[in-house]
Amino acid sequence: MTHKADLFRAEAAKRILITDGAFGTMIQNYGLDEAAYRGSYDTGFDQKGNNDLLALTRPDVIDEITRAYLGAGSDIASTNTFNANTISQADYGAEHLVREMNLAAAGIARKAADEAQAADGRPRFVAGAVGPTNKTLSLSPDVNDPGFRAIDFDTLKDVYREQIDALLDGGCDFILIETIFDTLNAKAGIMAVIEAGEARGEAVPLMISMTITDMSGRNLSGHSVEAFWAAIRHARPLTVGLNCSFGAPQLRPHVASLSALADTLLMVYPNAGLPNDLGEYDEQPHTTGGFIAEWAATGLINVVGGCCGTTPGHIAAMARAVAGHPPRKPATPPVRMMLAGLEPFVIAA
Repeated sequence: MTHKADLFRAEAAKRILITDGAFGTMIQNYGLDEAAYRGSYDTGFDQKGNNDLLALTRPDVIDEITRAYLGAGSDIASTNTFNANTISQADYGAEHLVREMNLAAAGIARKAADEAQAADGRPRFVAGAVGPTNKTLSLSPDVNDPGFRAIDFDTLKDVYREQIDALLDGGCDFILIETIFDTLNAKAGIMAVIEAGEARGEAVPLMISMTITDMSGRNLSGHSVEAFWAAIRHARPLTVGLNCSFGAPQLRPHVASLSALADTLLMVYPNAGLPNDLGEYDEQPHTTGGFIAEWAATGLINVVGGCCGTTPGHIAAMARAVAGHPPRKPATPPVRMMLAGLEPFVIAA
């Protein structure tokens, strides 16, 4: 896998790379009923909305979406596995299908990426998407008991490890820990990736992406982007960045802050603005592309794509917007001790 990371860095040195967009938005457009989601997998639970299960029950839908993004210009195909873990799948009684759905989703992305690369010779990569689960290590779900935790670190690490092993077995090049609202959850995911790599006798390239939950630029566990970077830099990620959150304009100052700090590649994939009262996204591809063009022109990014509300049209607009712009040069901060509370604590010489 190290050679894939080296190839990725080599491509990123030439141009701004493109990742893909949202799966949920695209899946909704198919108007699938519960029977289509369930297929032959009757767990006794209503499966409508279990997008991850579609890798098994409607692989044609996931394949079509993946290929649409690759056709729009994506260099990275991410797996449709945001909730393909035993914690999230417990809501559907589908915990026993976690390995199977991750293997299937990885296989769909791998085949589509390989065929796209064979068609035009441009390298394509597959990122195994690992979501945050619906549990948090840093916060209590009980307002009357601040010390209570619904899960412990080792249990969450094991949940991540099961998913990560399946994604790697399915052919993923990288593991993408994304939409990080709790920095401690991310550290459990990082540990799972490290352990998975040790078991395989090779380093597993890691992508890490934080989500900001308020306008002050913090995630749910209260960390600023600077503190978040201090907390996860030890993992030496292939990319670090931000995703989801609000729209591109609201993310921009935080992208700039992280860009100035991170001595690795920066990957950002914002929402297509915020949803309207009906839960739909109104921001058009040319609008999103305009925001990204400014990011590219000012040297803020190495990889860009879309999160909630984005479509192949948005990805194509981003690809056009960054074409010809040189990629961001990773930061070269001075060597110093940086610790992380809710804010970074720097010990200077």
